[in-house]
Amino acid sequence: MKLASEGIYHIYNQGNNRRQIFYSEQDYLHFLRIFRHRVLPYSDVFAWCLMPNHFHFLLSANNDGLIEIQTGNIVSSNIGNGFRLLQTQYAQYLNKLQQASGSVFRQKAKVKEIPKGDNNYSYVCLHYIHQNPLRAGLINKIEDWTFSSYPDYAGKRKGSICNIDLACTLLDIDLQTFQKDSLKVMDEETLAKVRPRF
Repeated sequence: MKLASEGIYHIYNQGNNRRQIFYSEQDYLHFLRIFRHRVLPYSDVFAWCLMPNHFHFLLSANNDGLIEIQTGNIVSSNIGNGFRLLQTQYAQYLNKLQQASGSVFRQKAKVKEIPKGDNNYSYVCLHYIHQNPLRAGLINKIEDWTFSSYPDYAGKRKGSICNIDLACTLLDIDLQTFQKDSLKVMDEETLAKVRPRF
């Protein structure tokens, strides 16, 4: 996973063969605990959402996240290694819980760089991430999905994963209109630009 200084990235992955990866609230919370330990110290997170069979993060790497380290024969950045450890440790947890073995996730998380200088693209991506559970039919109202950063932006929770102040600056977010903007229906052309390709 190669990330550049000042780049904004959409990072996502799904269960191997689209399998479910979260079965209970405990599973979601355990994944977030690992994320806080392995990835958050190396990043500024702007949005996130965990879905039953995949996850999304919109973030940038901080200076510590860009430092390269060597693990065995592999050289990667702290943030790249953090995502590797996140998936490995969560897979171990889930396999132990289910008395199973084998791959839980597709091999590597996908990384899509947001075009530089295109605040609209990153803002659309942020809303796409938050709208995921609604579009999937898991909820009737966007604020009903607990496992995303939407409640933090909407002022319904004081989460500590997202750097909302930095996101507002970099992505030109107006918290006064955020909830209204979050409910806007995106046309297929717009969705095609930000929709992940697993």
